[in-house]
Amino acid sequence: MKKLYLIGGPMGVGKTTVCQALKRRLPNSVFLDGDWCWDSSPFQVTEETKAMVMDNICHTLNNFLACSAYENVIFCWVMDRKNILDQLTSQLHLDGVESHAFSLLCTPDELTRRLEADIAKGLRQPDVVARSLERLPLYDALNTRKVDTTGQTVAEVVQNIVGTYN
Repeated sequence: MKKLYLIGGPMGVGKTTVCQALKRRLPNSVFLDGDWCWDSSPFQVTEETKAMVMDNICHTLNNFLACSAYENVIFCWVMDRKNILDQLTSQLHLDGVESHAFSLLCTPDELTRRLEADIAKGLRQPDVVARSLERLPLYDALNTRKVDTTGQTVAEVVQNIVGTYN
């Protein structure tokens, strides 16, 4: 049976890194990062752009879900509210698909450390720390499997995800 892994978490928690490793670990896998559908300059959040991005994500995910070449479809994004997950899953063709939702989390200190390392490398802007820390508590209210990445290696986080349903 085809599996869909929905991986959420605040900016800087390690979603992309974990999903890339998960893609290498699972057979016949494909990975999509929701940020790829919203990489614009300037970054504009309007009702129109939000609807367009969700449509692009769902269209792309549905194509991968329908493709017989892939057994595992892995998707990550900052899915910090129930309505985001609900809207996403309501537009996906999930017949014959086993869907699993995870939230990657870590302590505020760990998240700050990771983000500051990215800022020092020029990968992120300084304002990301406050924005990411504000979102961290929102994941508690979601019906997802929480994975605390604090002090874990990428391989350990992947094993935690894979070991849950395989």
